[in-house]
Amino acid sequence: MVVVVDPSALVAVWLVAPVALVAEQPIVLIARKDFPADNLGDFIAYTRANRDKMQFASAGTGSAVHLACVLLNAAIGVNVVHVPYRGTGPAMQDLIAGRIDYQCPTTGTVVPQIQSGLVKAIATLTKDRTPILPNLATAQEQGLADFEAYIWFAIFLPKGTPADIVRKLERAIAAAENLPAVQQRLNEIGVTPIAPERRTPEYLAAFVGREIEKWAAPIKASGISVD
Repeated sequence: MVVVVDPSALVAVWLVAPVALVAEQPIVLIARKDFPADNLGDFIAYTRANRDKMQFASAGTGSAVHLACVLLNAAIGVNVVHVPYRGTGPAMQDLIAGRIDYQCPTTGTVVPQIQSGLVKAIATLTKDRTPILPNLATAQEQGLADFEAYIWFAIFLPKGTPADIVRKLERAIAAAENLPAVQQRLNEIGVTPIAPERRTPEYLAAFVGREIEKWAAPIKASGISVD
């Protein structure tokens, strides 16, 4: 079984049989606490005017949080210097210290820092607001049309797995996800359960194709490569 959690791993999908999209984890745009913008519109204006002297951080080159900022930069038309760190912790420490301007972490790693005022939350990068940060407006709400960046989790089986086995696992996943306790726990950790109509193998296969198309251009333009 293969679990794909990162758009950078999409190339492996064609070697497996899709079963079900399981969950999504929102990504948020955050900035140093003294960043001179409090909303996405002002963030975009400031970044466009100051791109040459700005830096954004990530947990490492090619990580999901790196690619989310790459996609955002492409959407707003800027090329900002990327500073990769060895993990989320060091990247967050330098953002809190004001040595880095912004980053795009997952909700699960940043809520305490936002709530304590150590960093400034600018936008949620999913279509809908996340229950874990209900007062943070999305990028789309703030005028960045059709923009989404998030981590997704899906279940795959080896290519050629009999269809009846795929369907049996699909039904088991759906039964588990429909449990109120499971949905509550996912929401508590900042992960969004998938709606029933989006859990089918057919939906996942089409979704992966759209994800490859969505991420390919900004990744190529940024010069990211697999070592």
